[in-house]
Formats: sequence, structure tokens, C-alpha cells
Amino acid sequence: MPTPGSARLGVTRTPDRTRFAVCSHNAAQIDLCLFDDAGTTELQRLPMLRDGDVHSLTLAGIAVGTRYGLRADGIYSPQHGLWFDPSKLLVDPYAVELDRPFRHDPRLSIYGEETADLVPKAIVTDFRPVRPKPPLFSPGGLIYEIAVKPFTILHPDIPEKKRGTVAALAEPAVIEHLRRLGVSTVELMPIVAWIDERHLPPLGLHNGWGYNPIAPMALDPRLVPGGVRELRRTVEALHKAGIGVVLDLVFNHSGESDCHGTTLSMRGLDNLTYYRHVPEEPGELINDTGCGNTIACDNPVVQVLILDSLRHFVRAAGVDGFRFDLASILGRDMGGFHRDAALFQAIAADPLLGDRVLIAEPWDTGPGGYQLGNFPEAFLEWNDRARDDIRRYWRGDRHAVGAFATALAGSSDTFSRWGGTSTRSVNFVAAHDGFTLLDLVSYARKHNEANGEGNRDGHDENYSWNNGVEGPTEDPEVLAARKHDALALIGSLFASRGAIMLTAGDECGRSQHGNNNAYAQDNNITWLDWSRLDRQLIDRTAALSAMRRRFRVFAGTTFFTGTDGVAWLRFDSLPMTVADWEHPVTDNLVMMLPTEDGVQQLFTRLAVVINRSHAPHPFQLPASLDGEWRDALTGATIAAFAPARSVSFFVEVF
Repeated sequence: MPTPGSARLGVTRTPDRTRFAVCSHNAAQIDLCLFDDAGTTELQRLPMLRDGDVHSLTLAGIAVGTRYGLRADGIYSPQHGLWFDPSKLLVDPYAVELDRPFRHDPRLSIYGEETADLVPKAIVTDFRPVRPKPPLFSPGGLIYEIAVKPFTILHPDIPEKKRGTVAALAEPAVIEHLRRLGVSTVELMPIVAWIDERHLPPLGLHNGWGYNPIAPMALDPRLVPGGVRELRRTVEALHKAGIGVVLDLVFNHSGESDCHGTTLSMRGLDNLTYYRHVPEEPGELINDTGCGNTIACDNPVVQVLILDSLRHFVRAAGVDGFRFDLASILGRDMGGFHRDAALFQAIAADPLLGDRVLIAEPWDTGPGGYQLGNFPEAFLEWNDRARDDIRRYWRGDRHAVGAFATALAGSSDTFSRWGGTSTRSVNFVAAHDGFTLLDLVSYARKHNEANGEGNRDGHDENYSWNNGVEGPTEDPEVLAARKHDALALIGSLFASRGAIMLTAGDECGRSQHGNNNAYAQDNNITWLDWSRLDRQLIDRTAALSAMRRRFRVFAGTTFFTGTDGVAWLRFDSLPMTVADWEHPVTDNLVMMLPTEDGVQQLFTRLAVVINRSHAPHPFQLPASLDGEWRDALTGATIAAFAPARSVSFFVEVF
């Protein structure tokens, strides 16, 4: 089998020839199928030539825009892991553009049923590679997680034909919103081609998140109808505004699913090579992802595919980095997860990838899959432990203050492993997976009935609360309490050490009506209604972001410790004691941070005043010898009371 860099797969064009190549160890024969411009009529079926495990064919007269697919013949014996069926048209794993989206149909799972009318055709493309620039990403910066269609489909200032597409993100109204929030980097949820899970069409539902891909480089025509060029133009527009772009990619499983799933690409080309199987039962797929199959990231062929996919997005569009869904799979073999896995080493050593932003979702559902803190130093990691500790503190849980402070300080208990002295945490209080920020303070339990699974799907424990009423209400006191809690959660996030992440719409009061697993709701449940934004919440978030950029302390990555001048105080300005930390209910504390002030251009102190109680609470800060304490967001004189359920920021002004 080829090792990374040893064989050029996919489509390679020269001035007078086009080479098609695919890898399969177990296929007896692979044919290249050429289609008409409509992608409906198969014009030619040409046998590919075999050299080892690489099947290739070089042809003259292949124009840009040519539609093609593959067929693989061989033994059909699913109990032995062999799924060869020449009636199945297969998508090239190296396809970069498709002529139509995937759609689910029972024929995709039935042996001998022709599927050419169902399966998208890959398109021969030709584009100018970009010259990659250093990533636009700042330590401690704000990552903004975007699901492209839900974020843009209802935006009134985006031309209608662009709504719901990647091109919409380059529109002035969107960029203005991102710049107002001080976004450092947008993280785009999957934009490569995906297929609905087979249980969704009978329910009248569709996957709206894209975490069910087929070919890892092929952009989905629904989201990126302009293909690679559209993505590149959008990246360029965001870069011009000083905003980086990270792509959320799924290399842990594919939409071909379990043994009852579809045959669309890798399964039909060489199931045993591309997926992991139980050694004693080669027909049984390992399901360490909870999605029916697990991609064999320890196989050199798959490593080639992953590395080439990453290089493609850097070369073709100039993206700044990648977020890896269920990233523990990337470091797995039959012995479990390995921090020094070959794939991680290959990414780090690659001239094109070595400086990219790398973000891991550091878990999967398999044995030993939770690996928070165990990824290589180059990776930032989604920190769900900090998420839960921040939620638990504001929910009012007992004995929660110590874990809350540790989360604010960079989670040294997690990231000091392996000799680490700096945080690699991506802190967040809400993400696409789970409650929105507003729902977190409006619902004590999930409400996923619309998903058609009897409310059994989604996490049961969300560390959420409803402020006295479950769901919608007109009670002004409840609404005010929810607003205070949302602001306190955002304030805690912006006060934390490490990179921080907001999910699009959380800064303006987006709700999913209590649905904490809204992947199947490609509708108004997930679509952001730009006519009903909470302007106060947006203003506060923007002010917090500006404050975070002003004070250099938040651009650092070392852990907050007592040796760096960071101090934890009570509301009487005395140091927190062991008794305070161990008390079951510690509702208030002050985090004192020495910092350079980018406005005053001098070294000063920042006080983060946290009041969890439901009533205003008196507090005092240490005396200022040569200046006075002022509100860091408004410049107002310091008040005598910390508002109920609040995070306040004060700077020492000289």
C-alpha cells in the first residue's frame, strides 16, 4: 500500500493528459465511468490499470467539468468485510467537487441495485493554488463557531441567492457583525458533502449539521455551489477583515454507516482498508464513534487521504486550520489512543500543515476514548470539563468554586500533563452540540421531541437550569433572571485563560426551544432569526470582547498561578483562604490579574468581580496608591455593590 506522498491519487491534470487514480488492495477490478454534462448518462466504462494497490488510467481529451465516477468489482461477502458490487457507482474519495448533493435511498444498500441515477458525479476541476500565509489566529482569541446555512439563511442584508451558502459569509453585513464581536477566527461546521442518516427521511427530517460525510474533500453543492473558488473567495474576504478561517472536518466515520448502511465510496472501493473491523470477525465494523463505522486512521492509505485532504484545503483556499470532530479516532489503533500516533507526527512534520491551527474534540465513544489533555502540544482542545464546571458554578451547585476558578485559570490540572506549562484549552459554555446559551438558562431538561426519537437522544445531564419556568414565558422577572445568567456565563468565558469559543447566535439570544441535539432540524429551530436579536446581549458581548483584546493578560497562555501576581480575593479584599475554597457555598470572589493595558500603555491591574448570589453584594478592592478603580467596560466609577448574578471588570486607572 502507498505511504504518505508515495502515490498521487485522485485527478491529476497536465496540458494534454488527465490521470485518474484510486487505491484498493482487495478489489479485483476498478472501472472509471465517464458521464455526460448532465451527469445522467454513462458514456464510457473504462477498466483502470493496476500497479500494486493503485488503480489508474490516463486519458487525453478530458475537459474541465467532466463528470465521472468509479465502479469496483470483486468478492461480495459482507461477513468477510468484502462489499464489492459493480452495480454501485462510487464517489472518488479524492473528489473535490460534486454535481449534486447526496440523498438517501434504500437502493444504496441493496446488492445488485444500480445506483448511478442516485449518486453524485465527481467533477474534474482545475484551479489556481493559493500561496498560504501564516494563520490568522491569536492566542486567547475569540473563535466563532458557524453552521453556514442556519447562520445566513434568514439574514435580510444578504442577497437571496447567496443565503445559506459559504459566499454569504463574505457579505459586508456578516463581516461587520463578526468585526463588531471581535472575532479572531470563524470555525465553519462541516461544509463537505454529507448524506442524511437513513432514519431521517421517513421522519421528514434532514441533517442540518453535516457531520455525516462521504468524501472528505468534496464540498457540498448545497452550501458551496461555487465549489473551491467560492470557498477561496470567502476566505480571502475574511482574511482581508483580519479574520481567520478554520474548517471543522470529520475523519472519524463516514455516512456509509453500519452493515445496513449505504455503499457510496470507501465501502465499495475497499471496506477492509478504509474502516476498522473486529479482528476475529472481519465482517463486524468497530463502532468507536457511535455512528456505525470507524475510519481506520492507523492505515497508511487512510493517512494519505487525510493528509492530502488537509493540504488540499490549504492549497486551494488558504484556510488557517482545522477542527477535528471526535479527534481521538485520529490517534487510535487496535491498542487504543496514542499521543504520538503516526498521523499526528505526519501533520506536525508537513511543510504545508505544520503551522496550521489544529483543534481537537478530544474524545470518542470507544474504550478509553476521553483524552482531554492528552493530545500533542500543537493541538488546542475543546474543554468540556471547563464548560461543565462553569455551568455548575452558575447553576448554584455546592462545592463548585474551586473547579470554577481552575477553569478560569487555564485548567492546569488538565494541561500540565506531559510537562505542559501552558494551557491548550478552548473554553466554551455552549456549542453546536447541546443547549444554546439562552436555553441553558431556560430549560432544566432537554426537549428533543421534534427529532422523532421519543426524546431519548441527546445528553440527559446538561448542568442547566430554567430560573423557575421551563421554557417560554412572559414573566418579566424570569426573563430578567435569564438575561443576568446569560451575561454571567459570557462574562466568565471572556475572563478565562485560553482560547474562547462562541457559537453563532449565542451572543444575541438564539433558542432551539430546548432541543439539545438539533442536528436533524434544518428549519426554524436552528435558523438564526436576524429580526429578533437581543441587542443588549450583543452590545455586552462586543464590549467584553473589546476589553479582552485591550488587556494583554488574556493573550497569554501560561497558567494563572500565585507566582505570576494573580491573586484570588474575597469581597473584603482579603485573600481567599482554604476554608473559603472548601466552603460548600462560596458565592463571590475576585480574580486579580496583573496586565498591560493597551489603552493606557502601561502595566496595571484588572479585577474580575464575580457575584453568584441572587442579590447585590458589597465588595471592596485593594487600595490604589496612585490611581483609582474604574469599570473596564464603561469607564464609570466603581460601585459599592456587585450586581446580583454578575461578572464585572474593573481596571486600575492612573
